[in-house]
Amino acid sequence: MYAPFFGLKQPPFSIAPDPHYLFMSERHREALAHLLYGLDGGGGFVLLTGEIGAGKTTVCRCFLEQIPATCNVAYIFNPKLTVAELLQGICDEFHVPVPPGARTVKDYVDPLNAFLLGQHAAGRNNVLIIDEAQNLSADVLEQLRLLTNLETSERKLLQVVLIGQPELRGMLARPELEQLAQRVIARFHLGALSEAETAQYIRHRLTVAGLSGALPFDRAALRLIHQLTRGVPRRINLLCDRALLGGYASGQAQITPAIVRRAAAEVFDTPGTPARRARFTPVGVGLGVLAAAAAGAGLTWALQQPARLAPATPASRPGAERPASAPASAPPTTAVANAASAAASAASSAAPAAEPLSLADWAPLEGDAWQALAQRWGLPLPADADPCATAAQRGLQCYRSGAGSLSLIRLIDRPVVLTLLRPGQPPALVALVGLDGPQATLLVDGRPRRVAVAELATVWRGEFTTFWRMPPGYATRAENMAPLRAWLAEQLAAVPGLAPAGRAASAARPGAWAELTRQLQAFQASQGLQPDGRIGPVTLMQLNRATGVAEPRLDVAR
Repeated sequence: MYAPFFGLKQPPFSIAPDPHYLFMSERHREALAHLLYGLDGGGGFVLLTGEIGAGKTTVCRCFLEQIPATCNVAYIFNPKLTVAELLQGICDEFHVPVPPGARTVKDYVDPLNAFLLGQHAAGRNNVLIIDEAQNLSADVLEQLRLLTNLETSERKLLQVVLIGQPELRGMLARPELEQLAQRVIARFHLGALSEAETAQYIRHRLTVAGLSGALPFDRAALRLIHQLTRGVPRRINLLCDRALLGGYASGQAQITPAIVRRAAAEVFDTPGTPARRARFTPVGVGLGVLAAAAAGAGLTWALQQPARLAPATPASRPGAERPASAPASAPPTTAVANAASAAASAASSAAPAAEPLSLADWAPLEGDAWQALAQRWGLPLPADADPCATAAQRGLQCYRSGAGSLSLIRLIDRPVVLTLLRPGQPPALVALVGLDGPQATLLVDGRPRRVAVAELATVWRGEFTTFWRMPPGYATRAENMAPLRAWLAEQLAAVPGLAPAGRAASAARPGAWAELTRQLQAFQASQGLQPDGRIGPVTLMQLNRATGVAEPRLDVAR
């Protein structure tokens, strides 16, 4: 229902374990590594536990896909069985024929043992996976232990993987199951996602579902989602799905904390004030669409998807600034970084309360917008200087988009200079320094001024310019990629929650560039960008942001 509204091809938050949406956090990768290690452990038990909805089934499916073709696999997903029923299920999974009328344990164990010996002689391994293992009874667990006694003089014939909820660990700690516990060769408890991983998980699923622009959830909403779901993927799916439906119902393309709270009240049945609880029923959806239609051009602008980004190009009309390429000898300096950090801190802590501004009556001062942007970066800008050329001398570069959107500006999360087109007036430049829900903050005459996003939409057609910090070797990459590759390897290794692509020292070894490209694509997907592996300005902006490079950010209510 809501997918086309957000530019998606399909709903991204189904709770069905679709392999196309596989998201492997660092914890999931560690869990998978433990399972794969168990395959070569020579028999015994491998234990994987985790909270409900933590992603155990996801890891198990990935494990099944990576099991070598030389392994036979038996999968038991309903372990509330008697000993005889379990043995029958194992024989059925391995396609082991049993005598007609088999009833006793021996009737099943003898043909199973013969099968395992024959497979061992043929060079094949045998793996038994039991899901929801916390439901196993003590006598069934004991029978499983006895099955691991089936062995040759070299190795055990059966590897058992137990997957279950946290109480499974408590069960194996009982004195009567000590013999089984001693045969566990690998164990891992799958914890919940961190706040950063929660955001990456949401971005990943939206990207797979077809999102090509900015994330519809703002940062405060992402933080709240993590708090309400405790980082459990299934709870995240339920909450995000309902929140997107709520945004669609109310005609809001940006999911705010208020929408998330209403969705949580619906999904998790959390207490709430009746007057504030908005149920996202089909009737509510219809009313939301009617309200959206009445909003007119402002809503149309707010919902537009960001156009495909292109490198900065020369301005097409007088008065518009041109992007400039920085010389190779102008790397980012510590002084500029410190100045930007200090300026951003001072702006956020000492800024006066924003006053309303009417764009129709506003008379812009020439150069005022660029001065405001430069101040945020701690960049001295002489009155008559070319802003982009001046920035290039300090290791910065101008990035210009002619068809941007509010979503894109939220994504790159930095002050920008907007080009406004008001009827009967020449183009005007203004510095956008903050976005908070339906309000935008402009810096006019050195003071923050508040403007409704809907009003801004009537005079802004998507053109904006901002600064971004170039990495070493970016300007000369056509001649020598080594400095850029080394920097990229170092930065990707520093991204929280992203598997390292290799240290800078090894970036030049054979195959390193392919590894870096794969890691870059994973980073792009985690940020809601098109995972094309290209080192473009927006990707570099997001990489700087993810690794804590000191750059100005948009002002939002905290």
